[in-house]
Amino acid sequence: MRDHPLIVFSGTANSPLTDAICQYLTTTLGSARVERFPDSEKIIKVEMDVRGRDCFVVQSTCEPVDENLVELLIFLDCLQRASAARVTAVVPYFGYARQDRKDAGRVPITAKLVANLITVAGANRLLSVDLHAKQLQGFFDIPVDHLTAAPVMIEYFRRREIPDLTVVAPDVGNMKTASLYASSLGAELAIIHKRRLSGTEVDCGEIIGRVEGRNILMCDDMIATGGTICSAAKLVRDRGAKRIHIGAVHPVLAAGAVEKLAKAPFDEIVVTDTIPLKEEARKLKHLRVLSVAPLLGEAIRRIHNNESISGMFS
Repeated sequence: MRDHPLIVFSGTANSPLTDAICQYLTTTLGSARVERFPDSEKIIKVEMDVRGRDCFVVQSTCEPVDENLVELLIFLDCLQRASAARVTAVVPYFGYARQDRKDAGRVPITAKLVANLITVAGANRLLSVDLHAKQLQGFFDIPVDHLTAAPVMIEYFRRREIPDLTVVAPDVGNMKTASLYASSLGAELAIIHKRRLSGTEVDCGEIIGRVEGRNILMCDDMIATGGTICSAAKLVRDRGAKRIHIGAVHPVLAAGAVEKLAKAPFDEIVVTDTIPLKEEARKLKHLRVLSVAPLLGEAIRRIHNNESISGMFS
C-alpha cells in the first residue's frame, strides 16, 4: 500500500496514545469529528479525503466497552463508505477477549461475535496488542497482526538490574510468557497454582519454584479485578519474598481493583498505555506507565510498506 498515502485516525477511547503514534510516524492526525445526537447516538464525520488512502483507526475497546466498540464500528463503516483503499482497525486493548469459548450451557462466544462485527463493519485488517488468548486470531476472517508488549516490559526491567530475581507466573496460563521474561532477564522461574472462586476472587495455593529471599517479578497480560495478582503477591510475601514487582500490559482496573492494589504488598507496578489510566489509579504508589506507541507506530509503518511484522521481534 506504499503508493497509497497513510492516514491515522483516533477514536475517543485513547487519543493520547494515537497522538504518540503519530509523533513516532512523523505524521499528522487524520481529521475527523465524533459527535452525539440529542438521543446520545454517535455520528462520525471524516473531514478529509480518504479515497484510495491507507487508513488506520486507533481505538481500544476498553471501559465503557460497548460504547467504544460501537464507535470503532461506526468509524470503520465511515471509512469504507468513503472509498478508503484499506482500513486497519488498531485495537491496542481488545475487549470481550475473555469470552472466547462456551464454558457453560447457553452462553455466547462474544469474542467471535465482536470479530465478526469488526469484519462486517469494514476492517480489512486488525492490529492488536497481547490478546488475552492468542487463538482469537483465528476468530477473524481478515489478517490479524498480533503484537506483544513483552519487549517493552523486558527492556524496562533489564535496565532496572534487579538482583536475585525470580519471575513468577501468577497462574499456569501465563507460564509461557513468564518463561520468556525469565530467560530474557537471566532470572529463575516459579509458577503459582490458582483456583478461581468467583469472578472477583481467586485462591492461590501452591508455588512451584523458589521465592524465599528472592526479588519477584510477576507478569500478566492484564490487571482486571486485581484478584489474581494481589492473592499471588500475598502468597509469595508470606513465603519469604523480598521486593515484588508487577508487569501487566493492560491496566483494565475494574471497580475495586485500585483499592486491592493499594493494600497489596507491591513495591512497583508497571503497566502500558494501551488503556488510559483511570484517575484514581494515578494515586497508586510506585506506579509506572510505559508507552507502546513506538511498538504500534513501527507496526503501522511496516503494514503500510508491506514489510514483515514478525521481524520486529526477531
